[in-house]
Amino acid sequence: MTAPPATSCDALVIGAGAAGLMCALTAGQRGLRVRVLDHANKVGKKILMSGGGRCNFTNTGTTPANYLSANPHFCKSALARYTPWHFIALVERHGIAYHEKELGQLFCDESSKQIVAMLLAECAAAGVEIRTHCAIERVEHTDAGRFRLHTAQGRFEAPSLVVASGGLSIPSMGASGFGYALARQFGHAVRPTRPGLVPLTLSGRHAERLHDLAGVALPVEARCNGMAFRNFLLVTHRGLSGPAILQISNYWQPGDDLRLDLLPGQDADALLREWQHARRDAELKTLLAEVLPKRFAQRLCAHWIASKPLRQYTPRELDGIAALLRDWPLVASGTEGYRTAEVTLGGVDTEGLSSQTMMSRHLPGLYFIGEVVDVTGWLGGYNFQWAWASGHAAGRALAA
Repeated sequence: MTAPPATSCDALVIGAGAAGLMCALTAGQRGLRVRVLDHANKVGKKILMSGGGRCNFTNTGTTPANYLSANPHFCKSALARYTPWHFIALVERHGIAYHEKELGQLFCDESSKQIVAMLLAECAAAGVEIRTHCAIERVEHTDAGRFRLHTAQGRFEAPSLVVASGGLSIPSMGASGFGYALARQFGHAVRPTRPGLVPLTLSGRHAERLHDLAGVALPVEARCNGMAFRNFLLVTHRGLSGPAILQISNYWQPGDDLRLDLLPGQDADALLREWQHARRDAELKTLLAEVLPKRFAQRLCAHWIASKPLRQYTPRELDGIAALLRDWPLVASGTEGYRTAEVTLGGVDTEGLSSQTMMSRHLPGLYFIGEVVDVTGWLGGYNFQWAWASGHAAGRALAA
């Protein structure tokens, strides 16, 4: 029996996430017939779960410096041509109320569902067809220069194929290495991947001393490999999380030196000397509990600092305590892995892509956008902005 002919369109997009939907609606607005295929049961799963269900959809302070890549210049073109203000204008046009939480991070007032609904409305208006439950079994590039996809819902063909399949983070939501395999199939190099924006795990002495403090949070400055992030740390049953730790995790690998300033913005030396002068009979752990969570201060004094009345410390001892407070060494054993990582570091090597269009330098008509590419943003809306910007760049470039 002859197989039914492939369904044809101008462009096929693999992945109905942030980047894929932005690319599809942008191309559709230019009059292209676009189909989006996704193996999941619904679109935009990462959008829906982001920001505690309110979607940190961009960051007003976005610059190329907020991204990691083997080629730090690659992201500049797309980010310059589709800025946070372009996406904000789209959000406002759809009447979605939003607010700034901190550090330029914008969130929906109500629900991340509004962002997905907005993208779907834009896709519908542009005539984009979206198919879920559509697992892709095989991808071919025909002699006629077209891409043919064999899927659970039949065959699809188009002269352009956009890979927006994401990375390896959060496999429970359907993440897989499909995009990397496809890149390799068509001659692209894939840079080593690892979990990003991920909690760190502790073992040995640090784990024994801290595990029962799970739930304790405090502001810190986390430092590693020349980078520093000031925000909250959260002690967990397995190790450490919180914005400061998630941020620094992008720059940390096992064996790297990781330090925490436990009193960020404060002069530990001056504070200790002031206490020794004005409150000389008070115990150090009592005073530290005024500037740190009480349980954390007590644990610090139980294992790292010998607590005694302030009058009993020599100047040299106070110097040592101050040094520890501003440069506390933390020996992490690993990360929680892709299971809880918000993003995937590494991915399709940008050397094989055009920074203007996201198109392959090896095979015309093939594009890679979003998380599957070796561009990873900081925590705080930067990864969504890369999805919007890279998706827009490809959507503008697809041949009509």
